[in-house]
Order: sequence, then C-alpha cells, then structure tokens
Amino acid sequence: MLAFCVRLLGVRGQGRPSAASLLFVRGVFASLQRATDCPALTRSTVNDTRFEMQDRATRSNPYGPWLVGLGAALWGTESAWRIPLNELFDAKVIVFWEHVFILVMFLPILISRLHEIPKIQPSTWGYLLFSGFAGSAVGTIFFTLALKYGNPTVVNVVLNIQPVISTMAAFLIFGDRLATRFFLYASIAILAGIFVSVAHPALIGVSFERAGLSKGTGFALICALFWGLSTVAGRGVMTGMSLRLASSLRIVVGLICMTLILLAYGKLNGAALWPAAAQAHATKAIILLVLLASVSGGIPLLIYFEGLRLTRASTAGYFEMMQTLAAVCITWGFFHASLFPHQVAAALVLIAAVAMVHHVQLRVEGQD
Repeated sequence: MLAFCVRLLGVRGQGRPSAASLLFVRGVFASLQRATDCPALTRSTVNDTRFEMQDRATRSNPYGPWLVGLGAALWGTESAWRIPLNELFDAKVIVFWEHVFILVMFLPILISRLHEIPKIQPSTWGYLLFSGFAGSAVGTIFFTLALKYGNPTVVNVVLNIQPVISTMAAFLIFGDRLATRFFLYASIAILAGIFVSVAHPALIGVSFERAGLSKGTGFALICALFWGLSTVAGRGVMTGMSLRLASSLRIVVGLICMTLILLAYGKLNGAALWPAAAQAHATKAIILLVLLASVSGGIPLLIYFEGLRLTRASTAGYFEMMQTLAAVCITWGFFHASLFPHQVAAALVLIAAVAMVHHVQLRVEGQD
C-alpha cells in the first residue's frame, strides 16, 4: 500500500509501504510494495523459481505483521537522513549516491542470480526499465525535492495517495477489477489530500501561495504519480523473474538512469558529486548516505519481505501504515514541520480512506 514498494519494483509502494521500497522497494524501494497489493503474483508454484514468496492469504505468523510494521517504520525514517543531505548535495546527486551504496549492499544477491538473466523475456525487461526509471530514479528525485521545498510532514502524508494511483493504473493497464466502492473512497482520499496540502483553505481563492500551497507539494504529487506507475510496472516485472533478481536489477537500472541524468545536467563530475558543502562535512555526508542506504533501504527491505511471507495480505496492509507514522514522528518531532488542526484531521481521513481502498480491493481480488 505504501510508497516504499513503489520505489523498488512497485511492489509501496510504495512507497511507502505499499505495498513497496518497493527504492527500493515500496520501491527498491519500493517497490515491490505494490506486489504486496497483488497476492496472486506472489504464490509459489511447483518447479517455478519465479515466485519465491509464500501465499500470504493462507499463511500467517504471530510476529509476521510486526516484522512488516518494523520494515515499514524503518522505511519511514528516510526523511531523517534525506533532509540534512539536501543541505550538502543536489537532489539528483543524493539519489545517485543512494543507488551506489544500495548496489554495493545488493551485489552478493545480484551475483548469485546472474544465471537467471538469460531467461528474462523482452516484455519483462520493458517493465523493469520503466520501473527503474520512473520509480527508482525520477520518483525518488521528486521525493527528495519535495522534502527540500515543502513541509516534510505534508509531503509524507500526501504520498499516501499513491496506492489510489497504482490501483487505477492497474485497472487501465492490466484490466484489474475495481471494487464498487473504490471511487467513493478514492474521491475521499483525494479531497483529504487537498486539505492536507493547504495550510490556509480560506485564502485559496486569493492565491495558491497565500493559501500555503508550495512547489514541494507539487513535487510530492508528481512523485506519487511516478511511484504509482512504477508499482504497476513492478507487477509486470514480478511475473517474469525472482524477487531477489528483480530487486537487484531494479537498483542497477536506477543507477544507470541516474548516471545518464547527471550526465545530461552536467553534474557527472567531482565538483558536483562531492561539492564544497560535502567536503566541509565529509564524515557527516558519508554517515547520512550509509544510513539512508542501509537503515532506510536494504535492511527494512529484508525485514519487510520476511514479515510479508508470514503475514496475511489483509493484515499486512494496515501494519504498512507504520511508515507514515514513523515519517510524521520524525518530520514533526525533529524537524518541527507541524500541521494545522484541519490538516491533522484531513491526514487521518486520507489514511483511513486509503486503508478502505486497500480493504475493498483485497475483497475483490479474493473473489478472482
């Protein structure tokens, strides 16, 4: 459900976590998050190595949901590292280094799965390339920019709209059935997202700027769009290769895309990759990048999917909301990015509406 699955393969979704880093996930994230919203794509079949995850609808474990929640919460900590990194690097450079560090972590997994590459179909490569470009590279750039130019708390809450985008895109691309009440809850989520984004609703008739709308919110919505589409593409990837190979290749594609993007912007040089601000605080820069790639990247990915293997899909969706809770605690508690009372109420409505979208869609998928 979250935006983290988004980033990986479109499993976050996730984003955050929705369903995934999948970065990775959400992304990688998420990635893969969106595959969490599609239980049918994660079933194991006899002599079929493409699907490594167990059917969550039939297996559950007392601590499985808590692993899902822990992984999602760790994904939610990325604002703690990304916000201070914005003071040291350009947003595109941050995402580039993020991919470099995560790829180093994933190299053992990638190398162990290289023998599967010749079996990948052209259509799967197409989905992977789009997922890596839209989710892992471009979507993460816009997320980083959103944190830089907007209220970080608003940004993390607004991104919860991404599962609505993913579900609608899956309907248009894959022909997925939509629940009867999907449009009701989706409309409520969108309206709530608008009120979360506007600090002073009474002034919206005067100007968007005075109403409190910032370009950071715009970047967040663009990010949600890219992560949502990446999630759907990630679903196509998951039908053609193993989860471990998919998550590893997603990072490789993302790094290639980021390299080309930096080259196009003239930033593929020492001065841009390690600017004066980073040189002046080299230790801080390295620690923040490592934390971003590990604590908010590779580590939660492993925890999240182990928990997902032991958790029913209907239960996992709600524990994934720990990502938003963790993100808001960090942005509000440590960076003092507070919300007005009406924004808090709207945020609760938004999260509840997205939860209902998840719930009604699971019921429809269970009937298929």
